[in-house]
Amino acid sequence: MGLKMLRPNKAAFGDPFGLDLLPEIRQQTHLTKVFDSQKSDKISSETNIKNLKSEEIIVKASVASEPHPEEPPPLNYYLHVFYYSWYGNPQFDGKYIHWNHPVLSHWDPQITKKYPKGKHNPPDDIGSRFYPELGSYSSRDPSVIETHMKQMYSASIGVLALSWYPPDLNDENGEPTDNLVPTILDKAHKYNLKVTFHIEPYKNRDDKTMYQNVKYIIDKYGNHPAFYRYKTKNGNALPMFYVYDSYITASQKWANLLTSSGSQSIRNSPYDALFIALLVDKKHRYRILRGGFDGIYTYFATNGFTYGSSYENWAKIKYFCDQFDLMFIPSVGPGYIDTSIRPWNSHNTRNRINGKYYETALSAALQAHPSIISITSFNEWHEGTQIESAVPKRTSNIVYLDYRPHKPSLYLELTRKWSEKYRKERAIYALGHQELSTQPVS
Repeated sequence: MGLKMLRPNKAAFGDPFGLDLLPEIRQQTHLTKVFDSQKSDKISSETNIKNLKSEEIIVKASVASEPHPEEPPPLNYYLHVFYYSWYGNPQFDGKYIHWNHPVLSHWDPQITKKYPKGKHNPPDDIGSRFYPELGSYSSRDPSVIETHMKQMYSASIGVLALSWYPPDLNDENGEPTDNLVPTILDKAHKYNLKVTFHIEPYKNRDDKTMYQNVKYIIDKYGNHPAFYRYKTKNGNALPMFYVYDSYITASQKWANLLTSSGSQSIRNSPYDALFIALLVDKKHRYRILRGGFDGIYTYFATNGFTYGSSYENWAKIKYFCDQFDLMFIPSVGPGYIDTSIRPWNSHNTRNRINGKYYETALSAALQAHPSIISITSFNEWHEGTQIESAVPKRTSNIVYLDYRPHKPSLYLELTRKWSEKYRKERAIYALGHQELSTQPVS
């Protein structure tokens, strides 16, 4: 994914949950030249600084904890998690990819010059405020992919939404990754997981190229047993595509693809599918409707950052979706902190509060009775939204955040708990909507 440079239309959205418990961050509205990881973003609730100073922490790469030796509950195929396969290291890729992410410029040049430039220097200095239990891994490492699938399985997540660019295309800091899809599908199938696609905003993406994308994905991967299909109220089993930054393309272009009378229409064809648009601003709702989309998701893990990502709006969004027979898929996250790559963005940090932020988001999502819940994210480490296992780590000048006093698998365990709760509650309220499916169809 081209890392999110979204700016809210308003300077403030009130007090998003998480910041009210962090006065030191609320007061950090002035710009500063400090970029020392030990001094900036003083989030100490999950990092025991005193302990870090008194002990040396050793992190062994590619060794994963086993969060649940016992059998987990059934996978919840209405719980999706956004997954990124863009990481690389010298062993598998000949170089570091994404872990060495550059510090991004602010859109105001006067602010940009107050902050350092350059790239991070893995393996000890990575573009994240947390450190992975697997180290600075490669997404091409089969053992890493397998470990990720085990972690999702342990968390009772049924579907991973894979960040996807067309063949030979990639985000500006990465490499093409479509050739990893077969391995990801195979590893997912081993754990009964399903894979759907999160289509990224590449250059010149429009109705014509999207038609080609959908045809390519369904022709190449549609017969794989791990390929996700959602059974609609009408009994049709359709693929699903999340479309990131859908709002940057005119609704008429989308209507060409997503309405039955459109010039590039996929409707009632072998390539028909459910297309889920990103809702950022309130005004996007009717553009999404005119474009012919089948549903809405909110992506951002920052409560209060956008209209769509604000929990207080989810009941209203769900009501809108119900009026027009759209799916509502709120996105929940464990927290947000991207100051390793956007040092000027601390005002959008959302503290994890030892899991409280995540559980509050999940509770808000369940109250909206959504069609599906999406999790941002499994492993978007740059923005600190990962639920993947993380470990304590310090260097001579960096103290990484971690999940203590809990285990590295804390967020997988919380996900497992809420997955089961959502599965039970959805089974009850879905009956009122006469939804027929309890399992994905392959």
